[in-house]
Amino acid sequence: MADITFITGSTLGSAEYVAEHLAEKLEEVGKSSELLHGPALDELTLSGIWLVVTSTHGAGDLPDNLQVLFDEITERQPDLSAVRYGAIGIGNREYDLFCGAIKQFDALLQNRGAQRIGDRLEIDMLEHEIPEDPAEVWLESWIEQL
Repeated sequence: MADITFITGSTLGSAEYVAEHLAEKLEEVGKSSELLHGPALDELTLSGIWLVVTSTHGAGDLPDNLQVLFDEITERQPDLSAVRYGAIGIGNREYDLFCGAIKQFDALLQNRGAQRIGDRLEIDMLEHEIPEDPAEVWLESWIEQL
């Protein structure tokens, strides 16, 4: 079993790129990881450490490939009290619902008993053309909180 399970939601691939970059950084410090792009609930271990990385689609919505997992958690109401997680959102501050997808997913995980590690990172694509850069800085402090 991997030390950290990445769960990504992406429309154009930005969240996947960020997750892949962070997985490499974790490997450098001896942490193993597994990358799951839009997994179903049955593909996840309901314990351990998750790192959710998602872009926001449309009007604050989850990307289609992550919406399935969100709906499954909402409908099946699993106990996620054995899950600790990090949350990274990618969006554009020009929209009213900036990083709306990660805010929704964060709230859902907490509602099901999961405990967030550290602060949620919200990356503004207008400010950071390469979202991997602020994510890498955030990861350094996040690792210390594990």
